[in-house]
Amino acid sequence: MIGILEKEAGEKLLFLNTCGASLVLQITGSGYVFMPYWGGRIECTDIRYVIADITRGSYLADANGQKDFKLEQMPQIYPSHGYSDLREPAFAFVYEDGSRITDLRYRSHWIHRDKEKLPGLPSVRPADDSEVLELVLYDDVKQVEVTLTFTVYESHDAITQSVRVENKSGEKIRIEKLCSASVDLLNCEYDLLHLAGAWAREFQIKRRRLEQGMQSLGSTRGAGGHGQNPFAALISPETDEDHGNVYAMNFVYSGNFLAGAEVDMHQNTRFQMGIHPFDFAWTLLPGERFQAPEAVMVYSGQGLGRMSRIFHKLYRDCLIPARFARRERPVLLNSWEANYFDFHKEGLVSLAGEAARVGAELFVLDDGWFGKRNDTTSSVGDWAPNEEKLGGTLPELIRDIEDKGIAFGLWFEPEMVSPDSDLYRAHPEWVMQVQGRRLEMSRDEYVLDLSNPEVCDYIIESIGRILGSCHIVYVKWDMNRNFTNMGSGYLSADRQKEQAHRYMLGLYRVMETLTDRFPDVLFESCAGGGGRCDPGMLYYMPQVWISDDTDAMERLRMQYGSSLIYPSLVMGCHISEVPNHQTGRQESLRTRTAVASWGNLGLELNLNRIDEEEKRNIAEEVAFYKKIRPTVQFGTLYRLKGLQSGNEYAWMHVSEDGRQVAVTYVRPLASPNTVSRRLKLTGLCPDAGYRAEEDGRVYCGRELMNVGLSPGKIRTDAYSRQWVFERVEESR
Repeated sequence: MIGILEKEAGEKLLFLNTCGASLVLQITGSGYVFMPYWGGRIECTDIRYVIADITRGSYLADANGQKDFKLEQMPQIYPSHGYSDLREPAFAFVYEDGSRITDLRYRSHWIHRDKEKLPGLPSVRPADDSEVLELVLYDDVKQVEVTLTFTVYESHDAITQSVRVENKSGEKIRIEKLCSASVDLLNCEYDLLHLAGAWAREFQIKRRRLEQGMQSLGSTRGAGGHGQNPFAALISPETDEDHGNVYAMNFVYSGNFLAGAEVDMHQNTRFQMGIHPFDFAWTLLPGERFQAPEAVMVYSGQGLGRMSRIFHKLYRDCLIPARFARRERPVLLNSWEANYFDFHKEGLVSLAGEAARVGAELFVLDDGWFGKRNDTTSSVGDWAPNEEKLGGTLPELIRDIEDKGIAFGLWFEPEMVSPDSDLYRAHPEWVMQVQGRRLEMSRDEYVLDLSNPEVCDYIIESIGRILGSCHIVYVKWDMNRNFTNMGSGYLSADRQKEQAHRYMLGLYRVMETLTDRFPDVLFESCAGGGGRCDPGMLYYMPQVWISDDTDAMERLRMQYGSSLIYPSLVMGCHISEVPNHQTGRQESLRTRTAVASWGNLGLELNLNRIDEEEKRNIAEEVAFYKKIRPTVQFGTLYRLKGLQSGNEYAWMHVSEDGRQVAVTYVRPLASPNTVSRRLKLTGLCPDAGYRAEEDGRVYCGRELMNVGLSPGKIRTDAYSRQWVFERVEESR
């Protein structure tokens, strides 16, 4: 856990030890806090020599009045601006006199087990064996206190960090940058790995070599966005699934973010993550505090696979709502691609009945059920059921659907408003806007200003009224546009740059209130697909729709990328119609199911228009998925192919007790005159036996890992094959 070595002259070494890693902090006699080590676990021993052995470069200023003490070369844990470190600082404060220099020094630390929830923000919950370090830094001149809070999750092999600023002076302070985590690594031989993309092609893995200078990724769209996920990792060049050093960060926040890696002139790397400083500022009055969001920090010395499994277990156990962590996700049918806006009661009830017949357990009514909503041009914000379109009241529709043996879920888009709506006509001042400036629309919508508490109260009341009056077990919470017209009629002129963060605080209050009030409702996060998939959302909504693109071949890349961080338990993956509505591709039902069985299986099909034979086939595929569902949703994921091959994807899930193994192989494109290569498994007990479900043959675990399986003769595009094994006592 957290170990301490007290040395002479007030020097200390703090060891933040997980089961597999150590992050070491060195407190010097002059009050600087360095980070001499982050990597595989080491014992509590005097490693001050790491700092002492740093050879001094030229053309650097001396620090603290000490000759040859070059602060710019030191690996700091929270670097300041204004003295002799001229690299990117972790924070930026502006004081009333216009000065911008801050000199933080160690004041105290406190080690305890009572991790508190961050005020107004999502955060990773404590575990039974987690331990907290609060490290207090202080500037004596400006009387500002910065507390770095580290939580060490020993058995989960992860560390989280957050930052709190308190103004203890009699003057106001303006925060213009505040990282949640900043680490200095005494090396620059890394690749930067991150997830980029766009709408309908989210979670694309990007990898590039670090060079001298600043390399960054981020979002200023009001959300993480389809373009960038709030995740970044520095990895050694040889890193693959099973080998190499990985230093990863994931931001527990759903708004604007920035992650950066700066390589200095002496081949050191500063790695940071936090709220994006663009269009951000926060005025801190005397006595006030500001709490930054939390960052999750993971080190793996065994490649990306180990990194992913650390994130997955931590998020299943300590991030998503505990009441859903062990609850199987239902197979659902969503009405969107089946009907879009064109539906009536008889068709909905029939569709729900057919969904129940093929094994679905939940029917979700998507967009179009409220106001005068028959296209995208009206009614968002008016959350009153269209009883003419629904053929009666919403409770009556739900009762008729439940009579078919299936539960009911509903779509909302609470953060937006249509210009053609009663809400906008009553409260045009509630949208993001700047007086005198043109209001921009996207998808025929404006963005509600959630920095205004009155707007948040309206959302809580209107959505809560529907959920409180109807038997709804699932909510798809959508967000179909990003921020424009940044401006708030609620905030004063000097606080306009607080709007984006205050919006997120407002949204989190809304979600906290609704999920507390309706604890049994399963909320799914959607933002035009994967436009806001992050740990902050998962804290409230334990399921995410990772993309509006339902094409199986496109989904391979996206599901592979999202699985770097997010567990299968939270991933919504649906079987869609052919030709696919986004790409026009046609893949077999078997392959569409194989890809969708990576996470939480769902259907995007109009079963009212499908013949009986195909329905029987769908029912068989759903039944197959249900046999492996606990293993997929709660087991351990191993990615076997996909990172480098490009034309082969394979993954496997091993159940919690190790008794079941589910393996999937997919090849997007066939090639003439080729012989398929054997697929080697991993993560098995070498000496155990594994019986194949399809033919009863028993394989030795070592055999499956070293010899592998044959995918068979591949003669078609979008080829797939799946295996299920049961562990048995005997081995070969």
